[in-house]
Amino acid sequence: MSWADWLIISVYLTGMILLSAFWAKKQTSQEDYYVGGRNLPWWAVGISTMATQTSAISFISIPAFVALRPGGGLSWLQYELAVPLALIGVMVFLLPFFRKLKLISVYEYLEYRFGPPVRYLMSAVFLLSRGLATGVGVYASGIVLSVCLGVPLWFTILLMGAVTIIYDAIGGIKAVVYSDVIQMGILLLGLLVCIVFAKEIAGNWHELFSAFPAQRWVAFVPESGLEEGSAMPFWAFLIGGLFLYMSYYGTDQSQVQRELSATSVEDSKRSLLFNALARFPLTILYVFLGMAIGASFVHSPALQQAVPQGHWDYLVPQFVRLFLPPGLRGLIFAAILAAAMSSLDSALNSLSASTMRDFIEKGRKFSEKRIVLLSKLSTVGWGILITAFAFAVGHISPTVIEGINKIGSAFYGPILAAFLLGVLSKRITTAGVFGGVLGGVAFNLFLWQKFPFVHWMWWNVSGTLITVMLAYLVSLFGLLPERKKIGPFTLWGSGMFKLERKWLGTYIVLSVYFLAILMFIILI
Repeated sequence: MSWADWLIISVYLTGMILLSAFWAKKQTSQEDYYVGGRNLPWWAVGISTMATQTSAISFISIPAFVALRPGGGLSWLQYELAVPLALIGVMVFLLPFFRKLKLISVYEYLEYRFGPPVRYLMSAVFLLSRGLATGVGVYASGIVLSVCLGVPLWFTILLMGAVTIIYDAIGGIKAVVYSDVIQMGILLLGLLVCIVFAKEIAGNWHELFSAFPAQRWVAFVPESGLEEGSAMPFWAFLIGGLFLYMSYYGTDQSQVQRELSATSVEDSKRSLLFNALARFPLTILYVFLGMAIGASFVHSPALQQAVPQGHWDYLVPQFVRLFLPPGLRGLIFAAILAAAMSSLDSALNSLSASTMRDFIEKGRKFSEKRIVLLSKLSTVGWGILITAFAFAVGHISPTVIEGINKIGSAFYGPILAAFLLGVLSKRITTAGVFGGVLGGVAFNLFLWQKFPFVHWMWWNVSGTLITVMLAYLVSLFGLLPERKKIGPFTLWGSGMFKLERKWLGTYIVLSVYFLAILMFIILI
């Protein structure tokens, strides 16, 4: 590490804290803190949403999966296949309700529809799953920075946690969104720099592509073996991905909170449209980085020795450490920090929002000033908990990105089912959805422990279906809720579809875009 590297990193970290103080100046209410006064521009919301997913985990684990992970390669492209279709579902069935009700916590809708017990349950499930997944993310980022900077893992975890807690607690959602915009720019620049240097090491383009093993060129994998490390099955990623992304974009507080921060439902949809169109090209860049660094791995004995067997996530950080010059190395470190912090800051703000709205404020009356103070303290508290949990995270999967997706997939299906049952059915009771969610999560955890050969993407489907079936069965043994209590909070009779006609052309375009991605994957 040179003085130039440390200077770049120091300027970046200091800048984030100073900018958060600037954004906090007009922060006078809880709406300002959690949803930015509902006046954030759609482009910033869209970039922030994608920056959260374009994390340090993506930066290190997708290239590692493409280049080295057994059973990996271009099959990762299947993971992005269902995004356009899933976002159509979110824009049609879920987003109009949330905007109309002016929510801060998305789980408030479940109380309107089913009552407080369901809201408490689903919020608790979110807090648990998002807290665990974020801890995995901090751990993954800590590995990268530890290897790159040559410092202990505990130091990098504390560095990320402390800086993010400070600027997130001070600036709220505006600090999250606008810092994500900056971080996305840094990340893209760092990504391109790594690709250029990897290509130079590999030689010309022909040598780069020739070094990529033939079996890793296969993007379309209709079936998958049952052995550990088998390839990623197409149908699991098409069908399971549809359920996963609908749940992630439509019911996960860390994502929906941004959509609630835009100026209107139209702008919220524009931000989702941006993600639907931009995610696949961005993933192509990550995949290409994996191919380029994989070629460097073939040509460099030093890089081969630096990546321990089974620790594939060391590939990118070791490449940066060995081959990038001072200054540019600091830029990549800043990019990795940016990616890590863009995921952590979103999680902290959303965890705080759910904690405050769904638990602390319930049945209590606080002044607005006190609520803002408690909201900031809640953000700090979650930051400390997640940073501490990161020290306990270890070998969940061969690559960390699979570990974090396993955690999400265990919960996403039941959460999605609860919201869809509320929106689409008048017959489901409180006891029904409560029992269904518990059963769906329990079934997925059973699959995780007892049937490891069932790919984790299928858990999104099984969790949804089990929750729906159990909810209907339990509801048969109770009284149906009165129609007058649920009419405004279900799709039927709400008039929501009147808002959708102008978006019909957009939905057709997204469907065609989905087919284009499908053909691209099959033809590769």
